[in-house]
Amino acid sequence: MTHPPIGARRRRYVLERFVDDPDGFGGHLRRFVAGPLLWGTLDSTGHAERTRGGRSDAVATHRIRLAFRADVTPAMRLVSGSRRFAIRAAGDPDGRGRDLVCEVEELIEATGGLT
Repeated sequence: MTHPPIGARRRRYVLERFVDDPDGFGGHLRRFVAGPLLWGTLDSTGHAERTRGGRSDAVATHRIRLAFRADVTPAMRLVSGSRRFAIRAAGDPDGRGRDLVCEVEELIEATGGLT
């Protein structure tokens, strides 16, 4: 496995964690709060098919490589500028504690108007 040079990690990410707040009616509201600032790379891996609302949608998938952190879980997401990425899997590819590779899906906000 090739280890990318440190200069290749030039994209800035914010790791967001979810917080559940009570909604006042016995339920909860989930929101994401900004966590630490991380630097990494972004590589496109293609598209995945997801069924939503009875139709099949193509979702952009990517691989993000960061410096190793043991606290990253699929319940979190990464943000880079206006782009948001849901973490689907995260792991140390060679077990040496140098890199964290996250398999992510790009979250695209639905627009209300027709194009």
